[in-house]
Amino acid sequence: MTERLRNATIANLPASIRRPSFDRRALKPGVVHVGLGAFHRAHQAPVFQALAERGDLRWGVVGASLRSPAVRDTLVPQDCLYTLAVDDGAERGISVVSVIRDVIVAPEDPARLVEAIAAPETGIVTVTVTEKGYDLPRATLTSPKTTPEHLAAGLLKRRERGLRPLTIISCDNLAGNGSKLRALVREAANANDPALGEWIEQECAFPATMVDRIVPATSERDIERISAELGVLDRATVRTDGFWQWVIEDRFAGERADFESVGVQVTKDIASWEQAKLRLLNGAHSAMAYLGALAGIETVDRFVAEGWGRALVELLWDEVQPTLSPSSEVDPAAYRDSLMARFRNASLGHRLMQIAMDGSQKLPQRLVTPAVELIDRGNQPSAIALVLAAWMHFQSGRSDAGEKVQVDDPLAATTSRLVSEARNSTDQVTALLGLDAVFPRRLVADSQFAALVASHLDNIRHLGARAAVEHFVEVRV
Repeated sequence: MTERLRNATIANLPASIRRPSFDRRALKPGVVHVGLGAFHRAHQAPVFQALAERGDLRWGVVGASLRSPAVRDTLVPQDCLYTLAVDDGAERGISVVSVIRDVIVAPEDPARLVEAIAAPETGIVTVTVTEKGYDLPRATLTSPKTTPEHLAAGLLKRRERGLRPLTIISCDNLAGNGSKLRALVREAANANDPALGEWIEQECAFPATMVDRIVPATSERDIERISAELGVLDRATVRTDGFWQWVIEDRFAGERADFESVGVQVTKDIASWEQAKLRLLNGAHSAMAYLGALAGIETVDRFVAEGWGRALVELLWDEVQPTLSPSSEVDPAAYRDSLMARFRNASLGHRLMQIAMDGSQKLPQRLVTPAVELIDRGNQPSAIALVLAAWMHFQSGRSDAGEKVQVDDPLAATTSRLVSEARNSTDQVTALLGLDAVFPRRLVADSQFAALVASHLDNIRHLGARAAVEHFVEVRV
């Protein structure tokens, strides 16, 4: 199959495929999105698509990649069209998303991204650059390389041209993601012009957000299957489950989209949503990723299909739930039930090695912070300690069966060296707890916690992850 999904072929798609109902030519480029990966295409872009379907054509998306041209080279030959395949097992559906108007590859032409941010039509910038995208070396606004630099350079031009300030929405899995991004953008601005930094602080809005949708990596088999249903080739298709959630702090600059009309929640109480997502969903994902990878389990659904796997997730949730801030908007019990149902969705095939990437960037907000909070309350977080021990053993790059596993992490070279130099579990735990980028000194100094992690690590090394978890569950239940 060589014919691609594009404007000229969309009319020939089967009747079962949902097609856009709005005039794409009238769509204005009101959104710049930085980090045009699969998650944006499955989460934020469909929201702006829904707004266009309701007649609000102000929020077309100009996407930007800060790394490779791969997404551009996939989308542009398809006139920036792609399909979203929603699969909940029993219910499946495919729709064409047409809200992306253009794709910029910033390393090839940084000035083009700066101009897109500075364009008069732009009212919102959204960002998905993952956790590690917030810890990058600085350059200058004349030759921006990082997300904060591009944003500050675009805002500088807006200020010089007398244009309205922007709402800049971080959609990454970081607690207080809005304030973190604001601080980085202001830092980049202050290095050029303190007055610009003050204008950004006073006039622009950086609302915190919580985003939730499971988006597995798309395989060649997925592309072949979905393209066969379309009758044309779609190399940009993304797959997801039926559940999605976007909660945005009620903090905007100037005009904004009517997010509530398409199911987005706008709230004053964002912290409760952030905590529930990071500590329940993402924390469980990390637990499954490292223990599952060590035990030779490939996907989320296969992990919770194991009695010991599901029991571990529930015990982890029992331990973490008391650290959540009380809220009238968030029901932890109902959220846990919905998460377990999503985890059991075998049709997604959500690979644990995809989740295991960048653990040193993810663990601090998912599990390390609640561990510190529990210790400060006089409780030792045994389940969290087990997960951290699994992450530490995972750094060896070998599964329990001796098979090689890829440690895809910014600190991989460092953790590999520390593991190889350690004489025993206690040495390894001491060395890895000393990583300031992952663990606060509060944990390093807690000998009881370090001993607990070392005990779990010993069990994993000598019994294997599966037996170590079974032993833990037996003792705790």
